[in-house]
Amino acid sequence: MENIKEKTLKSIVLAHHEYIPVLEKYSLDFCCKGGKTLNDACADKNIAVDKLLEELELTVASKKPQMPFSEMNAEQLISYILIHHHFYVKTAIPTIHNHLQKVVTKHGSKFPEMEKVLNVFTQVAEELISHMAKEEQILFPRIKSIFSNDSEVQKSHHIGEYIDASISIMEAEHEIAGDLLFAIRALTNHYTAPENACTTHKICLDELKAFEEDLHQHVHLENNILFPLAQQSSNLEMKK
Repeated sequence: MENIKEKTLKSIVLAHHEYIPVLEKYSLDFCCKGGKTLNDACADKNIAVDKLLEELELTVASKKPQMPFSEMNAEQLISYILIHHHFYVKTAIPTIHNHLQKVVTKHGSKFPEMEKVLNVFTQVAEELISHMAKEEQILFPRIKSIFSNDSEVQKSHHIGEYIDASISIMEAEHEIAGDLLFAIRALTNHYTAPENACTTHKICLDELKAFEEDLHQHVHLENNILFPLAQQSSNLEMKK
């Protein structure tokens, strides 16, 4: 597994989805910063790369069947993202927000950082709700139209620009959301509950951790698989 050190985080997770939980554990961003090699990413965070490799090897030994994301077509990927990620985000946001408000209202004086967490999460929620609406109403239909060979699309748009402009916006918004959640992770000491935290506080931190992990999976599917697939297809259409 030595040669994996010089591979990018993006290429690693594309080839081995089962490695994602280990990378998540060490806060290695394979989504927006997936162009870094494993060596460089570990060096940036003072992580012992050999120790991390040992954990990756353990995941191979206990490997479970994974969804064949790299083999899916665009429509299948979009359906999966809508069902498993967009739906999750829309249902998780009000629950997490409600729990954060309770913690801040009842215990804000003991844990002043949680008010900051609430403010940052509110920004994340607004970003993602707007972001998902743009994907559902604009980008995803455009991607589907390319693969359906919609003649009207071919006539009325320059295919490359039709897709690339929207994708660039979505990728930038992914990075904004990722940075905001990273800030929450820092404020909560990697979602570690204080000894005297109430049950709601502990549950809230678990929910925030799961929310960030879901976002990373969500962004990975789009940035690293769906978007390149759409751009590759649009480039082929331009050459016809």
